[in-house]
Amino acid sequence: MLQEIRERAQGWVAWAIIILISIPFAFWGIDSYFGGGAEPVVASVNGTEITERAFNRNVNRTRVQLRDRLGNAYDPALFGDARIREEVLERMIRETLLLENSEAMGLRVSDQAVRAAILGEPAFQRDGAFSNAQYEQVLRRQGLTPAAYEESLRRQLLMTQLPRAIRETAFVTDALAERSLSLVRQQRVLAYMPVPSTAFEERVQAPSDEVVAAYYDEHPEQFATPEQVRVAYLLLDATTLSAPDQAIAEATLREQYELRLDEFTAPQERRVRHILLTVPADADQATRAATRERLQAIQEHLRDGESFAEVAAEVSEDPGSADSGGALGWISRGSLDPAFEQAVFALEPKTLSDPVRSRFGYHLVEVLDVRGGEPQPFESVKEDLIADLRGGGSEGIYFEQAEQLATLTYESPDSLVPAAETLELEIQESDWIDRSGGEGLFAHPKVIGAAFSEEVLARGNNSELLEPDPDKLQALVLRVADHREPSVRPLAEVRDDIVALLEAQRAAEAAQAEAEAIAERIRAGQDLAEAAEDFEAIETGRVSRTTSELPPEVVQLAFSLPRPDADTERRIGSTSAEDGGDAFVVVVSEVIDGDPAQLDEAELEAEASVLERALASADIDAVLAAMRARAEIEREPVVSDEPF
Repeated sequence: MLQEIRERAQGWVAWAIIILISIPFAFWGIDSYFGGGAEPVVASVNGTEITERAFNRNVNRTRVQLRDRLGNAYDPALFGDARIREEVLERMIRETLLLENSEAMGLRVSDQAVRAAILGEPAFQRDGAFSNAQYEQVLRRQGLTPAAYEESLRRQLLMTQLPRAIRETAFVTDALAERSLSLVRQQRVLAYMPVPSTAFEERVQAPSDEVVAAYYDEHPEQFATPEQVRVAYLLLDATTLSAPDQAIAEATLREQYELRLDEFTAPQERRVRHILLTVPADADQATRAATRERLQAIQEHLRDGESFAEVAAEVSEDPGSADSGGALGWISRGSLDPAFEQAVFALEPKTLSDPVRSRFGYHLVEVLDVRGGEPQPFESVKEDLIADLRGGGSEGIYFEQAEQLATLTYESPDSLVPAAETLELEIQESDWIDRSGGEGLFAHPKVIGAAFSEEVLARGNNSELLEPDPDKLQALVLRVADHREPSVRPLAEVRDDIVALLEAQRAAEAAQAEAEAIAERIRAGQDLAEAAEDFEAIETGRVSRTTSELPPEVVQLAFSLPRPDADTERRIGSTSAEDGGDAFVVVVSEVIDGDPAQLDEAELEAEASVLERALASADIDAVLAAMRARAEIEREPVVSDEPF
């Protein structure tokens, strides 16, 4: 067969085939055959692209941070997908603008600043001191390398430089602080009258069927239900598995002890202090030599008996340790610059080093104390060894069964039953969940993404093996048990709700109209009691802005009305509650400003600090607005129903 094809593919036939194949290559390139092409872009800022992948990653991170921060108080209804995505995109545009403008201004972040930020990060510390092992563990958990994290941190620090510089230029005069405090402590003498909407409930006319139907048609979003799924799943949890409970030989335990001796040996740590004179990485030979000579002169002063701490505080150029006399605390191997670390662990205690070169500059180092380096006795860790060996057995069972679970659910993609029977697992079902997630396992974006993926939702297959929490030995496979498309509840189902809503709106409108009529009668010269008719007028006397004894709508209106003057002895206004219920009439008859003479320095300083922050925030917003006005920004519309 192949030989026949080869013999026939000669002459003009072969050339015709070659030409037909070449045409697509000429017009679209080889990338079209391999799915090439640019990554989708959601926005562009002066040519800098914000990719869909980076955007989705930030959306998911924001959603997880909200859940972690609010815990049980997290309500997906309050943080709709469209709202989160819009805010994240705006933040990424703002950060891109800040980064570009900061770089254009020549702002930079030094290695020392990055190092100080890393050393000061609590997440990288153990027992109050920086731990290189903790640092690497945290980065590994987030899928980052130290180089990638440090570059990201440098960008973050660079983005904060300009706002910080603007913030530090804000200032407030004493006169402005005094004026602000006099307004904050201002009191007003007022009376108010509630006009409850319940007084009009029996007077309003029930809405007609046509009005109800029109409201339903105009507000479908109020009656919409999102797309939802209920999933069946198999959960494998290492905590529910156990290795056979059998005796472990003493020889096995001692063998494990010897194999893990490093683990039971506390690493040697040294308490160190140093003096640093910085040298740029690209400094010439003359600059390096001059810096070394300066440090040698300092070394001679120290050997002559001058206080190390006092000299460090005066001359050291390490911002993280100079104020504490050069103290770096207890350090272990792997936590510092290699050249510096080598010098530290080569020194005898109470010994001052010669100048040591690192990537930061030249150091004088002194080791004050040494601890650790001795292994714990076998007997003190014997029980831990037994528990670990038995726990290791359960971990082995977990990984073995996880592999089986993945294989069985892949080989039978349309059912969880074979895997459940083989591994003796229970098929469980979730509640209805939407794309914003649910509780427990179904709060993890990875699980929600799998439940709404094309493979699981559209094709009806089992998901791949999912391990939502990297800190737990848990795995699950899920499939869709039931599916609800996005829909609008039928009018018959929500009719009573609409009628009640419209009647409440009409009662509130009637209350507001009555409040405005009462206010007009008072402005025309009637006293409060006469104008009130069937409603009660309440005299409050003096009230402050911060009072909690009155309805907030009354206080807000009272302090927004103009100050009474000689021509107008009182100010009258009306308002309605935020929920559209009761209305209020408010009459202000006197305004008493706070007395600046009664303010002490602490109060003025606190008020000035508040005003400075407000002014700085306004200045930063103005600078960002100017940057945005000059920038060329292109962005795609935010889509709220994509699965992640």
